[in-house]
Amino acid sequence: MFQSLSDKLSAAFKRFKSKGKLTEADVRAGMREIKLALLEADVNFKVVREFVKTVTERAVGSDVLESLLPAQQIVKIVNEELTAIMGGSQSKLQISSQPPTVVMMVGLQGAGKTTHAAKLASMYKKQGKRPLLVACDIYRPAAIKQLQILGEATGIPVFTLGNDKSPVLIATEAMKYAKDNFCDMVFIDTAGRLHIDEVLMDELRSIKEKTNPTEILLTVDAMIGQDAVNVAEKFNELLDITGVILTKLDGDTRGGAALSVRYVTGKPIKFIGTGEKIDAIEPFHPDRMASRILGMGDVLSLIEKAEQAYDDKKAAELEKKMRDQSFTLDDYLEQFSQIKKMGSLDQILGMMPGMNSSALKNAQIDEKAIGKVEAVIKSMTPKERAKPDIINHSRKKRIAAGSGTSIEEVNRLLKQFEQTKKMMKQFAGAGRGKKRMKFPF
Repeated sequence: MFQSLSDKLSAAFKRFKSKGKLTEADVRAGMREIKLALLEADVNFKVVREFVKTVTERAVGSDVLESLLPAQQIVKIVNEELTAIMGGSQSKLQISSQPPTVVMMVGLQGAGKTTHAAKLASMYKKQGKRPLLVACDIYRPAAIKQLQILGEATGIPVFTLGNDKSPVLIATEAMKYAKDNFCDMVFIDTAGRLHIDEVLMDELRSIKEKTNPTEILLTVDAMIGQDAVNVAEKFNELLDITGVILTKLDGDTRGGAALSVRYVTGKPIKFIGTGEKIDAIEPFHPDRMASRILGMGDVLSLIEKAEQAYDDKKAAELEKKMRDQSFTLDDYLEQFSQIKKMGSLDQILGMMPGMNSSALKNAQIDEKAIGKVEAVIKSMTPKERAKPDIINHSRKKRIAAGSGTSIEEVNRLLKQFEQTKKMMKQFAGAGRGKKRMKFPF
């Protein structure tokens, strides 16, 4: 995400780093490049103007120009100001002291309201809540069916009265159902339009009046850039939203919406959608996003993903296997399974500090390679997985045929497995006596 902006900012920083000492003229010339990079990323011009003014004022101060590493100081300032523009700190979903917490999902058609209503409900269900999904979009063909399918997939009940009742009545009856059935969170999926009109807004205002929502979350497509900011501004003006969900952020190479929404509306980005899967949603952390934009990675989010995918019991079992060298191909396969739970490989790599975004752009990250590993290992007998040393040429031939691969690919896997075992042996020795690290290999 934000590849284009990251590359342009990186190029601007090189101007600073190429000089030992910086003058005020150097700073202003570099800031012109940063200004152009932000405008090309479709960041709102008011945001760009304020950002460039603030960074320049801080960067031309004596503390920066007279420091031993002025370029690094400027990067630090840019990082701090990017974080400030996006809200400064995480803004969490408000939970009502008197259940149920009502979350009203609003937005234009195609932004992902229905999907993200289900994603949020699933996220909070994992945290011990009892959510209810409410189908109030009676106009879009199959909208109710889509929500029911998502509800079934996540084990979350869906309240509907069909598409011949008014959305206001459906929302009102859903509130009674939630209280009667002890649902402590209600996610209302409302209708959208291709554009904002008075009929849509009247309906949304009526639903708001009848349900008294704790949160009104606007779902906007990050890939439409400045238009996303205009939509957010208009919805906020008419409904007084409490927060924003930016969807399709995994496909947004520019970053204009993420950098502009908070500044223009005064309302925080609370969540970001990073893919199509039901768990492809994350709380929005302005400081972490600023680090990603500047190519500094996002270690905290990476660790959180790992901890969600990997429990304490499995970590303890893995540590024991590492120490007594009983790590098998079944365990190796389990590690790939844990990595897959964390998300796509390009997203994981993008969170690692120092990872060059332009290099990642051209890298062919073959997700199918994991599928091949699974196929090869599953084509082995239990004895072969436990003791790969017994796998001779004839066994390799049988495994290759059974997995639809070649003998060369089987050999490559066995070699990678041995290298992993050696690495784990070193890691286990180095980590002896230290706190265990819950991270899949």
